Amino acid sequence: MAAFDFGRKLDQGTVDALVGREYHLDMKSAITGGWTLFKAHSGEFIGFTIILFLVSAISSLFSNAGSLIVSAVFSPLSAGFLIATFRILAGKEFHFNDLFSGFNHFLPLLLAGLATGCLVAAGFVLLIVPGIYFMVSYLFASAIVLDYGVEFWQAMEISRRLVGKHWFRLFGFMVLLVLINLLGLLALGIGMLVSIPVTSCALAVAYRGIVGEHDGAW
Repeated sequence: MAAFDFGRKLDQGTVDALVGREYHLDMKSAITGGWTLFKAHSGEFIGFTIILFLVSAISSLFSNAGSLIVSAVFSPLSAGFLIATFRILAGKEFHFNDLFSGFNHFLPLLLAGLATGCLVAAGFVLLIVPGIYFMVSYLFASAIVLDYGVEFWQAMEISRRLVGKHWFRLFGFMVLLVLINLLGLLALGIGMLVSIPVTSCALAVAYRGIVGEHDGAW
């Protein structure tokens, strides 16, 4: 997929089959899976997380322009954890440069990130609850863009329909991931070099368990 393609649109039959799957989210298995993946590739994941920190730190020096830079690159960059997890779970070779493959889906990932951010922000203005709803509902939007090469809005809608089947359980899972990262932050911030990749991989493991195996363009 070219970086500036909008992505394709899945036919209705494929969408219905995807969102019609019944699933059970095993939070413990997802977290354990994320930890196992991190241990096996800790050097690559820690190095990549340091790069994310550096990008955020450098961008913050440029005021409003810095915010735009972060918005433009954060979604494709953070997608690296998803790509790494997908490749490892599929038994494919994984190299450090694979963590930057999110830029092959730059435009749909950027648009999904921006649209989600705007909806969540607007939702928090409207008495907070709508913001939480959107934040959880679009949890898998980036993963679906990567897995199926679809355009951002359809990816967001598929995510919303998937999550909606067990919204409260996925809300609990998201809270658990946030708490793990808070523990990493309390460990002088250094712990986030571990917590961020572990929780990101755990999210990808959970997603794969929900939608099943799929040989995507990652």
